[in-house]
Amino acid sequence: MALHLIVGAGPVGSATARLLADRGERVRLVTRRGGGPAHPGVERIAADATDAGRLAELATGAAALYNCANPAYHRWTTDWPPLAGAMLAAAERSGAVLATVGNLYGYGPVDAPMTESTPLRPNSVKGQVRVRMWTDALAAHRAGRVRVTEVRGSDYLGAGAQSMVNMLVLPRVAAGKRALVPADLDAPHSWTYVGDVARTLVAVATDERGWGRAWHVPTAPAVSIRELATRAAALAGAPAPKLTRMPGPVLWLGGLFDPTAKEMREVAYQFAGPFVLDSTAATATFGIDPTPLDDALAATLPAPHPTSV
Repeated sequence: MALHLIVGAGPVGSATARLLADRGERVRLVTRRGGGPAHPGVERIAADATDAGRLAELATGAAALYNCANPAYHRWTTDWPPLAGAMLAAAERSGAVLATVGNLYGYGPVDAPMTESTPLRPNSVKGQVRVRMWTDALAAHRAGRVRVTEVRGSDYLGAGAQSMVNMLVLPRVAAGKRALVPADLDAPHSWTYVGDVARTLVAVATDERGWGRAWHVPTAPAVSIRELATRAAALAGAPAPKLTRMPGPVLWLGGLFDPTAKEMREVAYQFAGPFVLDSTAATATFGIDPTPLDDALAATLPAPHPTSV
């Protein structure tokens, strides 16, 4: 029974904690306020994750330290550097493997399916932040100071996932309402299930074949937002989805009042055309198959309200 230290109790951190605890592992889950899932196998601890000394103390004897933190979208440039630096230092001091949940921002605009060998060419500030985090960690790994790995998924499906489609599309489709979407509605797009992120994260953290490189989370074949919405409506017993593409100026104006909408502007390219993830390497190496899309959608959609009689 190994010890695992997880930082962050969002959808991925919570799913990872439950997965490990259900396997009988010891789990420490760190958040600023000591939150997280109420599970008998999860020890919830309130701590400042930018305090490398405290993290190293908590990670003493741990097999892995999981970076599942998620600073506010508009605070990445200020909040990520101290968080990432503290977690890298804590992993080095404690000897724990550092397993980070990354994303696809570092690749920038692409015109083909993304693989782990796709060059890192970020065209956004957020992408530059993520690339710096990874290159710093990889340099420490190659210097023999620490063991690191990273998993990267596309836009998330799963209860509570903070993705555009989960916030703007699926709840309205399930309710039979029109959704205004800042995206090409018919371009193929990859959707990654949160549960598969957790499974992949644990696999690469605990298997030496996973160290020293990044991995794409096994992800179901890409479908368009229109097809995703159509399948979601059928699962929810809702009418055919009503979707309207949001004009670019509307998103721009929304950013004047909403910091999240403002930050979405620089990554809008991801929804302007095909955005496809190739995740065959992780499936071939670790035997992880992606959760079927309809199962991921069923776990994402809001629970139906009971009808009154």
